[in-house]
Amino acid sequence: MNSNFDLTVKLFADGADLKGIREMSELGYIKGFTTNPTLMRKAGVEDYAHFAQDVLKIVHDRPVSFEVFADDFETMEAQALQIASWAPNVNVKIPVTNTKGESCERLIARLAKAGVQVNVTALMTLEQVKTVAACLENGPSSFISVFAGRVADTGVDPLPMMSTAVEFLSDYPNLELIWASPRELLNVFQADAIGCHVITVTNDVLKKLSLVGKNLDEYSLDTVRMFYADATAAGYRLDVPEAMLIA
Repeated sequence: MNSNFDLTVKLFADGADLKGIREMSELGYIKGFTTNPTLMRKAGVEDYAHFAQDVLKIVHDRPVSFEVFADDFETMEAQALQIASWAPNVNVKIPVTNTKGESCERLIARLAKAGVQVNVTALMTLEQVKTVAACLENGPSSFISVFAGRVADTGVDPLPMMSTAVEFLSDYPNLELIWASPRELLNVFQADAIGCHVITVTNDVLKKLSLVGKNLDEYSLDTVRMFYADATAAGYRLDVPEAMLIA
């Protein structure tokens, strides 16, 4: 990481590529890891439990979140208890609702009462944050993931909501707010500025940390050189008539 800045927000690496997870695990400023079924499918993961065990062989000193994938509450609960048993650093990701739009709040409350560390995911409103926080109030340390990036995708600025969520959760010392689905490196600094506890970041965005503090004139020149090099490497050419050449 560039040494010209310090962050209070914790960086969690988000992905399902074992090579990338191993690389990120060697970086001291990565404080946790998250994944989800979509990322796992994209990475070609075929055996869920086997993949999770491979991850836990790499990451055993920082929180790792694995998500349930059932849609009925009974099976979701059974999956959650099984996933939680894999290691003490596991947080079980529970969606805020099932696919029918039915709230998972009762399930979340039962898991919290049973001492399961959860990561409630796919939230996009303050009302959802308030409902979930109430369910987790007396439980173990857990996360609430608000998909700020997806909120921004709808044309709504997520900053005011995320800032309010941080303030609201100050009354819940066992809970940490995650800024999920960031779209650019700037989101890391936005999350940090409002006191958000955690931001999940994919490897491609994390690698942009090396650009922080870069001189913009130099960056402009680098960009020009990139365009020129790619055009040259591609062998592009235009046969410009002599008459159009400026003497």
